[in-house]
Amino acid sequence: MAPLKVGDKFPEGIDFEWAPVTDSDPTACGIPQVYHASQEFANKKVVLVSVPGAFTPGCQAFHIPPYLANLDKLTAKGVDQVVVIASNDSWVMNAWAKVNGVKGEQKVAFMSDTKSFFSKNHGWDAGMGDRNGRWAMIVEKDGKVSYAENEASPREVKVSGAEAILSRL
Repeated sequence: MAPLKVGDKFPEGIDFEWAPVTDSDPTACGIPQVYHASQEFANKKVVLVSVPGAFTPGCQAFHIPPYLANLDKLTAKGVDQVVVIASNDSWVMNAWAKVNGVKGEQKVAFMSDTKSFFSKNHGWDAGMGDRNGRWAMIVEKDGKVSYAENEASPREVKVSGAEAILSRL
């Protein structure tokens, strides 16, 4: 299936898995839950960010920290939630969220893309086996995609970074 593009409606039946952050200890984790993205995104402006993997050098050093540092700016521009997805399981994503200082607020969620394989079916894979690609999209409150860009190389953070998203809001 081709990746979503600007003007497309966010598809029905998209599920991610996540273990909500309930404490700050990265060695403790709750029970994974299904996150029904198609339903949860309804009437929200969501920035969906896909990364090749939790704790990987580019993702940890360059891609995700600017989103967290600019969360107030994203919120001020109308973003209700930032969702980070990777092919890692929900326990790894939970630990990664905690290491990055996520406290449990619903403004940022780190989720596993292993339920509906969204990145492969509606986004971009990385061409590295089962890993997700490095890309970002904005889903508007009406459910339509207003921005969808894939990095030319999974080592780059240009069109999928927080600055690129902020410039499009």
